[in-house]
Amino acid sequence: MNRGTNPPKLNERLAEQAGKAPGGVIETIKAAQAEVEESSVAPGLEVGDVAPDFTLSDATGQSISLYERLKDGPVVLSFYRGEWCPYCNIELRALQELLSEIRELGASLIAISPQTPDDALTVTEKQDLEYAVLSDPAQEVISAFRVRYLVPETVQEISLNILNNDLTKRNADGTWNLPLPATFVIDPDGVIRARHVSANYMTSRMEPSEIIHALESIRSDGPDSEGTQDDR
Repeated sequence: MNRGTNPPKLNERLAEQAGKAPGGVIETIKAAQAEVEESSVAPGLEVGDVAPDFTLSDATGQSISLYERLKDGPVVLSFYRGEWCPYCNIELRALQELLSEIRELGASLIAISPQTPDDALTVTEKQDLEYAVLSDPAQEVISAFRVRYLVPETVQEISLNILNNDLTKRNADGTWNLPLPATFVIDPDGVIRARHVSANYMTSRMEPSEIIHALESIRSDGPDSEGTQDDR
C-alpha cells in the first residue's frame, strides 16, 4: 500500500499546543488529571472486551449504528470532549488526515462527544471532517465505554474564571461530566483490538501509526492480544 507521507505525529502537535498554556494553569490541570487517573473512575473498556452497540445521530440528524458499521469492516471509535477543546480539534484534524488510509484498510471512523448535534455540525464544518461526528446527549455511550468522569472542581474553576467555558452550557445534558479522550479500534466481530484511554487530554492520544498498525493486524487476522495499551 502506497501511503505517501508518514502519519502525523499527533502527540507532538498536542505538546506544542500545551506549551501555550500559562504555567500555573498547567500545574493545576496536571494535578487534576492525576486525581482522575488515581480514582480509576473512567478506566475504559479493555482490549478483548466486546464493544456495546449504540445508535446515535450525526451532525445532519442521520442515525448511525456501531454494529451496522461493523458489518462493512472495522471501526475506529474516538471520544472527544467538545468542539471548544483545542487539543481535541488537533486530534480530529489528524484523524481526517488519516481517513484515506483508514478506508483503504476497509475500516470506518466515528467520533463522539457529549455536545448537541448542532455543535457536532459546527466542528464538522470548521474542521472539514468527512467522517461521522456523533452526539451522545445523555452520555450513555460514553458511560458504556467507561470513559465518563466528573471534571474536578479545580478545573471547573479554571474553565469558568479563566477560560470562560461553562460546560453546563456546552454539554447537552447540562453537567460537568466529560469523556476522557479515548480511541478504540474495533474488529468486525465487535471485539476491541486496540485502545488508548488517558486522563492526560493535553498530550496523550493514540498516534495515527498505532491506529494503522491495529487495522493492519485485523486485516491480516493475526493475533493482537497485546493491543495498544500505553494508556496513561
